[in-house]
Amino acid sequence: MAANLSRAGTTLARSAKLRHTSFGHRPILERFTPRKWLHDGIGGLNANPVAVQMVDYALSHARSQKSVESYAQSMLVLEQCLSNQPTEEQAPDSDNSRGIVLMAMSTLFYERGNLNEAIEKLQRIQSLTCCSLNVRVAAMEALVGLHLELGQDDTSSVLADKCLELFGENEPGFSDGVAEVIHPRAKAVKGLVELVHGHFHSAQPFFEGPEENKGFISSVALSYGEYLHATQNFSLAKELYQNVIQSLSEKKDSSDPYALAACNMSSEEVLMAATCALGQLEAQFGNFGDAEEILTKALTRTEERFGSHHPKVGVVLTCIALMFRQKAMKERSSSLLIQEGLYRRAIELLKAPLVDTEGVEATVDKGDMVALARGGYAEALCVQQSRKDQGEKMKIWAERAWKNRRLSLADALEISESSSKTIVIDARISRVL
Repeated sequence: MAANLSRAGTTLARSAKLRHTSFGHRPILERFTPRKWLHDGIGGLNANPVAVQMVDYALSHARSQKSVESYAQSMLVLEQCLSNQPTEEQAPDSDNSRGIVLMAMSTLFYERGNLNEAIEKLQRIQSLTCCSLNVRVAAMEALVGLHLELGQDDTSSVLADKCLELFGENEPGFSDGVAEVIHPRAKAVKGLVELVHGHFHSAQPFFEGPEENKGFISSVALSYGEYLHATQNFSLAKELYQNVIQSLSEKKDSSDPYALAACNMSSEEVLMAATCALGQLEAQFGNFGDAEEILTKALTRTEERFGSHHPKVGVVLTCIALMFRQKAMKERSSSLLIQEGLYRRAIELLKAPLVDTEGVEATVDKGDMVALARGGYAEALCVQQSRKDQGEKMKIWAERAWKNRRLSLADALEISESSSKTIVIDARISRVL
């Protein structure tokens, strides 16, 4: 083992020219331990193996400590890796390596909450003319996901169209085999945008066919499952959610080069979102014991991924609070204290502005989730006579902030097993479908 690590360190030093780079008192290459690839799908790409190892190290190091320092150190590793890539003349496939490094940088920025920097890194990938199709589609998919999370739906729609246009280009490395695997992914991204817009009929063509391909990528399966869930094909939606969870729990996507992903479309985010969606589905079925267990798993995964104070934790807590609300309605019981505590904590983590703040409802970050959490909290307060005025004030704010095109906030809060409409919270993009 010691000999293998020594050889790996020598190779890295020669290729990346990092022999004199250090953090603190220890050279970084002395601290490098090769591990299984952590960045989705890198292992099968035609990319510089040293770059792949450095990406793996950077992501592993940042996530193992989740500190400002560890993320800064990892970003420095990636910046040096990017600057040391050979020119296109020296290595025709070097754009793939650059693309992978930029995706990793984007993911680290995203995990620290810097979405604008994450977007900038992904945009740079589109200018890499010799980058493989699967890298470009993965980067475009992540761009769409980030703009959806920011509430920039028109931009997301334009980018999704551009992603589909990639398959009309006769570019180097493009083949029917690649298109067969990657094209459903680009279609699913466009379908997700249509779902966010509330255009379910328009979304349908983009989800036709995946059920015939049992090996399709988990991100595609999740979006397709959400479409089925929202259109009340519950049994097939549940099967897809379960398949995604099983596949990613067993890391079946990890060695697939076509599973390369970043930011809120990474396998960890897909796993968390699929678990959260399955919990919502079980709650709508009235299986509250199963729903609570599944949503608790989603909460645990989210906290392990981002830490206990991240806005994504607030998204999952909102789902749990809504589950308790549905349970109380069906069983004619009261869980006001539980609901109130969950909503209050969710609103805090989502960094919602004060209710008394004028004019911010239209621009609030993660507006879907803040409005839903505040709307649910308002209802819990309104049934208490001594707090009704506070609840009414909060309800007015939530209704102004609610921007969903398909149904009102009141309709969303009334969703139950017998409802004619169903909402799905996509935890990847923090949106209500």
